[in-house]
Amino acid sequence: MGRRRQVYEGRAKILFEGPEPGTLVQYFKDDAAAADRQGVITGKGVLNNRISEFIMTRLNEVGIPTHFMRRLNMREQLVKEVEIIPITLMVRNCAAGSLARRLGLPVGQPLPRSIVEYYYKSEELGFPLVCEEHVTAFGWAVPQDLDDMMALALRVNDYLSGLFIGVSIRLVDFRLEFGRLWQNEDMRIVIADEISPDNCRLWDISTGEPMDKDRFDRNLGQVEQGYQEVAKRLGILQPGEMREQTASG
Repeated sequence: MGRRRQVYEGRAKILFEGPEPGTLVQYFKDDAAAADRQGVITGKGVLNNRISEFIMTRLNEVGIPTHFMRRLNMREQLVKEVEIIPITLMVRNCAAGSLARRLGLPVGQPLPRSIVEYYYKSEELGFPLVCEEHVTAFGWAVPQDLDDMMALALRVNDYLSGLFIGVSIRLVDFRLEFGRLWQNEDMRIVIADEISPDNCRLWDISTGEPMDKDRFDRNLGQVEQGYQEVAKRLGILQPGEMREQTASG
């Protein structure tokens, strides 16, 4: 890993130059951060790599374009280099997190329909909620970009909601990042970053227990077990394999 040139490091991942032009290597870290503290979720990077691989592969198979190419090892995957759009879309199916606080909604209340919100991708500013006027006025994206992003987000929501219901998990909400993929003179919008318990709220349908990063953010304990349970239900890792990979990862 040290021999490659690092091009970016965030809270959860590091990006390195890929082996071929137009590619990057995405490395998944165990680091985690909440509003009041930082920490490590043991084995998180290994599990998120596998979970994101699983989901991105299936999105590609059903015609939803992503930057994912293939997994390289326990913590790394090869992705297409894209121009990241500095807007994240939050797709909400139930009231939770900041939406419940802002509007005084009971946590867990199903929404009348799925709601999509725009957030400006700036950690320094706390990822503020913005509207379409902000996005287009400041040139972060053009209306056609937003139309494409919205259409992809709703397709992802439909697919993932069904996928998770099939394993008794409720997809409460999730955050998506997008990138512009340039091929010669052609450009298209694709799903970028990752899809994992780091950026999805996943609740057990029977108990309502969180199985995602909220366990860390809210100091609920058993954070690793939540991530492992998601991987187990999706059939990605067998119990023995999970213990072996998270221990060695």
